[in-house]
Amino acid sequence: MAEAADFQGTSPSPARRWLRRTGTLLAGAPLLAGLCQLPAATPAQAAGDDGSVSVTVDTLSTSAPTDGDTLTVSGTVTNNGKKAVTGAHVDLRVGPELTTRSSIDTVTDDSDSLQGATGSEVGGKYVQDFAKLTPGVSQPFSISVPVDELDLGHAGVYQFAVSLSGKPSAQSWDQMLGIQRTFLPWQSDEADTKTRTTFLWPLVSTVHMTAETGSNAQQTPVFLNDDLADEISAGGRLDQMLSLGEDLDVTWVIDPDLLASVDAMTRSYRVQGEGDTTTAGTHQAVAKAWLAKLQNAVEDREVVALPFADPDLASLAHNGTSVTGSLNHLNEATDVAATTVKTVLHVTPSTDFAWPVNGAVDPAIVKVATSAGADKVIARSDSLQESGGLSYTPSAARPIGGGTTAVVADARLSTAFQGDLTKASASTLAVQRFLAQSLSLGLQTDKQRSVVVAPQRMPTASQAGAMAEAITALQTGNWSETQKLTAAAAAKPDPGATTKVPSASSYPSSLRRQELPKAAFQQIANTQDKLDNFRVILSDESRVVTPFGRAMNREMSTSWRGRTAAASSFRGDVEDYLDELTSQVSLIEKSETKLSGRSATIPVTVQNNLVQGVQHLRLRLTSLSPNRLEIGGTSYSEQRVEVSGGHSQTVKFTTTANANGQASVVAQLYTEDGQPYGNAVRFDVKVTEFTATVMLVIGGGVLLLVLAGFRMYTQRKRAAAREAEQNGPDDEAGEAVDGPENPEDPEDRPKDESGTGTGADDPGQPSDPTADTAAESADPSGTGERVDR
Repeated sequence: MAEAADFQGTSPSPARRWLRRTGTLLAGAPLLAGLCQLPAATPAQAAGDDGSVSVTVDTLSTSAPTDGDTLTVSGTVTNNGKKAVTGAHVDLRVGPELTTRSSIDTVTDDSDSLQGATGSEVGGKYVQDFAKLTPGVSQPFSISVPVDELDLGHAGVYQFAVSLSGKPSAQSWDQMLGIQRTFLPWQSDEADTKTRTTFLWPLVSTVHMTAETGSNAQQTPVFLNDDLADEISAGGRLDQMLSLGEDLDVTWVIDPDLLASVDAMTRSYRVQGEGDTTTAGTHQAVAKAWLAKLQNAVEDREVVALPFADPDLASLAHNGTSVTGSLNHLNEATDVAATTVKTVLHVTPSTDFAWPVNGAVDPAIVKVATSAGADKVIARSDSLQESGGLSYTPSAARPIGGGTTAVVADARLSTAFQGDLTKASASTLAVQRFLAQSLSLGLQTDKQRSVVVAPQRMPTASQAGAMAEAITALQTGNWSETQKLTAAAAAKPDPGATTKVPSASSYPSSLRRQELPKAAFQQIANTQDKLDNFRVILSDESRVVTPFGRAMNREMSTSWRGRTAAASSFRGDVEDYLDELTSQVSLIEKSETKLSGRSATIPVTVQNNLVQGVQHLRLRLTSLSPNRLEIGGTSYSEQRVEVSGGHSQTVKFTTTANANGQASVVAQLYTEDGQPYGNAVRFDVKVTEFTATVMLVIGGGVLLLVLAGFRMYTQRKRAAAREAEQNGPDDEAGEAVDGPENPEDPEDRPKDESGTGTGADDPGQPSDPTADTAAESADPSGTGERVDR
């Protein structure tokens, strides 16, 4: 008020200035007092939420300690700031206890945040000091501490952290600059009730074999590339999966196509190269060694066989069922699965399980999955979610209607090993998180439950290593025991567990975008139609039906997800190769044909460039102008065709011309069931028939020539007789005179070289019209006629 009373542009009086200053101080006193009462900024807040030093935990052994164990933690610390840190030290921190599975998720999400609970320092001698941390430089650490020093209480999951504190440049006090949280599962004694855990160990790969095979008796297979050889070679992904899995008590889940592909590599095989070239495969020894090792690994172990080539059940359910024949391919893939595994591995697999991608289900997927005979569907708990309000995770098995059992894998355990685990720190955190979730699940209730872990179908080598480490720790721990998948599926269902299959709208859109489109199944159906039309003409259809049948199974493989272009290319190559084979049986093109006369034969040639014979074919020749040209007395004629491999056959058709001019003719091959085979051949026939008037003129002329010749002959005979009678001696009495015999007596007529009479009474009448075109045989040529190449 006093300040407001001053006139603008004048200086306040000394009294007023004193009053104003005094009022300002009095007004600011409460604010100053409030500031004094605020807590001092914590070191963590001063350093910022992300910290200026990163801490990584590369190893933690043992992963699940018990009484008397020593815990060794090693890793690195890196100064990410621009200034050096002095007086730094690495500390171990324990706690708090994490009593729920969701709290483990929270810690996972904030594992390196300086905010939140950090636990109590172990302290003492279990610290590692660094005099100075230079910017951008990593320093290793390793601390070993007896578990007894950690002051752990009852069984449970405890947060375990490694932190670094120090003095940033220009500061004189310690502050926490970085932290890495993980988990310490603690079960010192054997649990009263152990969780029965089933871990699926998948041996699945991408598609490697084409539909193409060699023309030799062994039908040498052709591979897309040599990637499979890399996977099964030492250090490869599948080699790692096998080496790690053979020492674990797991359920092997195998794609029979992988076995068939590796088995094919044990013999002669070829690999696609540039263009249409192929090169000889050279990894037979590697394939033999891998298969032998696998045979030993699965001996006396549980083996589950997926349908051949691991068909994408969700794609089939959502986009393929409306296409005729799509489900037949699933049935074939299921039927051949058990046979393939028995043949290659010498074990009898279970084929009762269907495994949709990521365990995501809806009613359509369940219906398709069980249509081929499977009565158990491996789902996942983030798809078939609990809605009954249970306070614990129920057992995996539960009935979902129609005699089908859903085996619901635990989502947290099944997804624990996804992502990039090539770094030791990421792998270690994944292992500890898995063990923490497993123990936390076991501590939820005293009820014994069966839990299934279904990881991703094709783990990387680093992911497989982390999985093996976790399984080893779990199987040597105190709270879990191993169970086979078939036993887990047969376990008594929890009465409170969800049994309702989620609706189609609940299916994840991210997975739906990766599905094979309807057009893919339509292309597969088109290829199948072509194969059905081709197989009926073959003398040995198994050489074609088997490789193409398996190729169409591969076209539906789950491994095509995320590889749309590659999937489309593979389907196109299969269909193109089938078209190439069918075109090897064809009609040879004909040019214009000329017919002179009323009747003649038209030859049509069928060529077979396959290595095997073809049969059950009929060749039809059709006249498009039957009023002018008839074939076999009507508009068309058919003849049966059988051609040996590498040969051709010429078929002859009898034709009759009714008028002069040009007529069009079509030759077409048909299968015995009336389906057209190959391309038709159309050609023109030009008819040049003689008219009736011309024939009469020619006939009259021939008759006159014959009569004139006969007259000349008889006249010469008579003249010769008279001359002999005049010039010869007198005959003796009673002796017949040599002379011309009676020309009217048939016996006295002259004979040609063939002994056929030539007299006027010869049965062949000169008035008969002669044939315009020489008669030809209408019989087909033999099947042994070679093809001119």
